[in-house]
Amino acid sequence: MMKATEANAKTPTGKVNWVLFNPKTYATILYFLLSLPLGIIYFTVAITGLALSIGLTPIFIGIPLFFGVAKLLDGIVNFEQSIIRQILGLPAAPASYTYNQQSAAGQNWFMRMVRGFNGRLFIRNLLLVIMRFVTGIVFFVIMVTVISLALGLITLPVVHIILMNEIQLDILEHSLFSYFHIDWTYNQQYMLYAGVGVVLFWIALRVVNGLMQVQRRIMFVDELDQQAQQTMPLQAQAQASVQSPYYEHPADQSAPEFIQPAYREL
Repeated sequence: MMKATEANAKTPTGKVNWVLFNPKTYATILYFLLSLPLGIIYFTVAITGLALSIGLTPIFIGIPLFFGVAKLLDGIVNFEQSIIRQILGLPAAPASYTYNQQSAAGQNWFMRMVRGFNGRLFIRNLLLVIMRFVTGIVFFVIMVTVISLALGLITLPVVHIILMNEIQLDILEHSLFSYFHIDWTYNQQYMLYAGVGVVLFWIALRVVNGLMQVQRRIMFVDELDQQAQQTMPLQAQAQASVQSPYYEHPADQSAPEFIQPAYREL
């Protein structure tokens, strides 16, 4: 039990702490920056491939094209899941086989694709690609908005100084303080804007990491973890069955009879 508890404690959960100094946070930002073009590419390939396979079915070309698109969707989903796992520092997913490879070794590529086709998995992968397209747009907009707002407030003092020196433009002349008749100097306003910007930047990074956790659940990354954990009890039972004969006897059990006379002589 102690070993099992220690193993569970050491298992990475994918949660991000210390967002300002954690490489996972900035890897997540890069992931969402690339999510918009990748989501568009995935969606375009999936819809185009399905439309062509359906349209070319009467001339038989659409049938192998359909199974090829299904295999491609499975590869896209596995690729996205592996990226999320690498960013969050999760262990690699266990290998799974949907059919017997030995029986399919002597078949051609078309029969292997037909035997490896799973209708339920195909529908799930198609829905995940569509969701990947939607979340790629939504998460990209949210991330860019919150980070841009925070960085804008942090860099506002520098921008104001440059505009004042170069083109004599005072962007803080009609600021919020003037409406409330608060007579603050530029240095005081700089400190306030920079401080608020730093706080908003920290909140923005927390929002980005929260979006990654949502993306992790949408792409069924936790489902692979559950499948890996289900195999662990079976291995633990096998190890327990091997070790159990050595621990079934009590510690104070008397020595065998052929050893007892030797102890009496001593």
